[in-house]
Amino acid sequence: MDTDKAINIDDLRRMAKRHLPRICFDFIEGGLEDEHGLVRNASAFDRHALVPRYLVEVSERDPSASLFGRKYALPFGIAPTGIAGLFRRGADLMLAEAAKAANVPFIMSGTSTASIEAVAQLAPEHAWYQLYGARDRKVSEDMIRRAREAGLATLVLTVDVPITSKRERNLRNGFIRPYKLKPSVALEALRHPAWIADYLRHGGMPYFENWVPYAKKGASAGEVADYLATQTPSIQTWQDLETYRRLWPRKLVVKGIMHIDDARRAAEMGVDGIMVSNHGGRQLDRAPSPLEVLLPIAQAVGSKLSVMFDSGIRRGSDIVIARCLGARFVFVGRATLYGCAAGGIKGAQRAIDILRDEIDRVMAQIGCPSFDQLGPDWLMANQ
Repeated sequence: MDTDKAINIDDLRRMAKRHLPRICFDFIEGGLEDEHGLVRNASAFDRHALVPRYLVEVSERDPSASLFGRKYALPFGIAPTGIAGLFRRGADLMLAEAAKAANVPFIMSGTSTASIEAVAQLAPEHAWYQLYGARDRKVSEDMIRRAREAGLATLVLTVDVPITSKRERNLRNGFIRPYKLKPSVALEALRHPAWIADYLRHGGMPYFENWVPYAKKGASAGEVADYLATQTPSIQTWQDLETYRRLWPRKLVVKGIMHIDDARRAAEMGVDGIMVSNHGGRQLDRAPSPLEVLLPIAQAVGSKLSVMFDSGIRRGSDIVIARCLGARFVFVGRATLYGCAAGGIKGAQRAIDILRDEIDRVMAQIGCPSFDQLGPDWLMANQ
């Protein structure tokens, strides 16, 4: 698909929907249960208005942002998105390459279909690794070792998946282990011949490469997936975080923080950053939007660690609003995955370019020449 024709992220979403079988698109798009969380994530941004200041010199705008002592060209990076290689073979490395080209960070998912070592070789200065703690803690410890020896600078521990959530789209489609595809679902997939051809050309189901060393020798892709299902989700505790902090000597981020007390405790334990996130509305349907809890968390711990944000970003203006409410940096997941699913690396780059352009336009319109100047005073009060 010609993703260069996309004007906004929703255009890329529609292109991805046309390319992918419904079972795949629903996996990306869906939340859980009644999907109130998806609606809440989007509507939270609608409750904020940016107040412009005019008569300001904004002929040049600087959208760069610094994080962990490094300056990135843009104030957002690519969030971890699992099983990306099912939607476009090689998608994990395509997303990493797009992030490298744009000089933004990329977080490799703990359920990626490429390996830690491959992403470290491709984008050593831009790749981070998301750790899904395994039930066998020795597996987690070995993954930390691999990320450390590969030279990755940042480890992201995701803590908001203690159990499998009730993702009803996946249940209806049979997208669970073991797979139980209905004939109607398989027939619908045949309406997407380009995806089918790519899937078959590469041998069918991709491997979860990072989990291959821990499954039985010679395991098939399906058997590796089954092994992964025995290891995750896994309940993580503060004691586990202490262990990971001891094992990981570089920057450590905890993803999924939604409560101010958890943020404070993470800061006390020496974590370098937290990501305020509700997993894109995919884990607890009655959770608040991360945007609703962002400002008090940032005010409480923002001087002690780096506060980041994800969930619900669809526009450059969303990124600006998140910054105004205290996010030092923002991550987007579905936006770049739509682009990659629709058009590979060019599609991922198009998603980044769209958000870059929208941020630039908003900064000009509100009279803000530098992204780092944004704060709560740019928002209308008493909303």
